[in-house]
Amino acid sequence: MSSLHQDPHWPRASGWAGADIEQPAGCLKIIGAPLRLGSITPGRCDLAPAAVRKALERYSPWDAAHNRSLGDLAVRDLGDLDVAGLSPEQALRPVRDAVEGALTGADAVILLGGDNSVTRPGALGLPNCGVITFDAHFDLRDLDRGLTNGNPIRALLADGVPGTRIAQIGIQSFANSKAYGDVARAAGITYFTAELVRSRGIEEVVAEALALMGDAPVYVDLDLDVLDRAFAPASPGSRPGGLSPAEVRAAARLCGAHPSVRVIDFVEIDPEMDVRDATSLAAAACLLEFAAGVRERCSR
Repeated sequence: MSSLHQDPHWPRASGWAGADIEQPAGCLKIIGAPLRLGSITPGRCDLAPAAVRKALERYSPWDAAHNRSLGDLAVRDLGDLDVAGLSPEQALRPVRDAVEGALTGADAVILLGGDNSVTRPGALGLPNCGVITFDAHFDLRDLDRGLTNGNPIRALLADGVPGTRIAQIGIQSFANSKAYGDVARAAGITYFTAELVRSRGIEEVVAEALALMGDAPVYVDLDLDVLDRAFAPASPGSRPGGLSPAEVRAAARLCGAHPSVRVIDFVEIDPEMDVRDATSLAAAACLLEFAAGVRERCSR
């Protein structure tokens, strides 16, 4: 941060986490889960938690759209779990237990992946939850070769999460197979393609997905490959035709504002593939939008 211009009237969001607040409006906790051994495409997703935290240096905690500072929201960064060298099977208990423990006393928890294999243990840390994914892919690959970043939703189905309590937003044409589309339909999963999001609007789609969760607590998986590849070059699965940063930022805020949403993960960023930190900056912006939603929730 020493290389950045310093201005006492321009606080940075990177200094916001851990600030001592006498009467916080709410509490948000952050956990890093730098899993990478579950990736189908080899890479360094384990570097993502640090990259997203660093990207927060480029933002302030002031929400100009609503003239509200996030400075009165208590943010506790619990650091990174020691899971970078673990398989998804080995990481199940530490990630699940960390999420479950962090929920105590928190309005919401942010889980910084890592690859998408963190989603299953993260969701299991929120018992009896519904799951909303923002993802170009179904993540319903077969389980016969073990757990990967390509099958966390299939694993959650096997764990007993009802398909009727899973909604997937941003699914892309030509980025999935018919076989796994059939699995989604047979399981009762509701999915919204990227084309449908553009025609109906992100607000309407997110509202419908949240309504599908009923009274269940909600786990949100935000895979950065839901973005158009121009905005997420560091996400190996991103493709042209994905959602825009404005749409995904709006979605993150809507999720943060909803009282049933207790956990969100940000996954699938390989900082070594990034271009001028575009993907990490997009993730950090979505993190702040989610936090703004939580702050809004706490002010009601």
